[in-house]
Amino acid sequence: MAVVAERCFPVLDMDRVRFHDTTGRCTVASADAAALGLGVCVLAAPEIVVGAVIVVGVVMVAVAIKEELDAYEFRQLYPEEVTSTVGTRTAQRETLAKRKPQPEPSGQDLLPPLPPRHRERPSRCQPIPVPHRGGDDDHNKCADRIPPNRYPGMDVLVDGKHFDALQVGALVLWEIKTDQFDTYSVFLRNRVVDDQVVEMLEEWNIARACGYGFKIGVSTEAHKKALIRRDDSLPIVVTGCKR
Repeated sequence: MAVVAERCFPVLDMDRVRFHDTTGRCTVASADAAALGLGVCVLAAPEIVVGAVIVVGVVMVAVAIKEELDAYEFRQLYPEEVTSTVGTRTAQRETLAKRKPQPEPSGQDLLPPLPPRHRERPSRCQPIPVPHRGGDDDHNKCADRIPPNRYPGMDVLVDGKHFDALQVGALVLWEIKTDQFDTYSVFLRNRVVDDQVVEMLEEWNIARACGYGFKIGVSTEAHKKALIRRDDSLPIVVTGCKR
């Protein structure tokens, strides 16, 4: 034990270890020798170490010293079993000596959080390509070109409703209007706007309920303004498509 104390003492962190001789047996003659003398004396005499060593924080050397103190106590109580445990103690100490403290992980070391698991859409919300309706080639070409359409030449059926396109690279359903709105009379404009707003709100609700975005494309700025005046929440863009 004395050899361990002498070898370990110089590397102890004295800011974390305090020695207090409760018995007076380790008093030294000079102040210069006080730190080393008192420390080594206390550590080399396990029978007086209880209450004499105060450790603040974690000191790796203190672990080895603690093992020696345990071994000393064990030898006093069960001397016949010391031989069988020496190998185990030595292996434990070698493992401890090889163990290196791990640095704190930096922000760059952290793996990015995993994305939330994609929730399966109900079967009614799965996009089903179906042929364009109406036979209006100019309208269909606009629907294929503007989003652009993930299924060229096809509408998309979602929850029983036909949409003109499903956008490439995004879960956005589109409704395309190619009316010659600017040529309509005031009466016809109002009638068309009334009918289209009802239809668009219905499509938007279906798209939103199934987890899709929704966009409306109209050919002219006048058509857009007329719809916005009726409901300014509608997501409308001007396509410039001609008929």
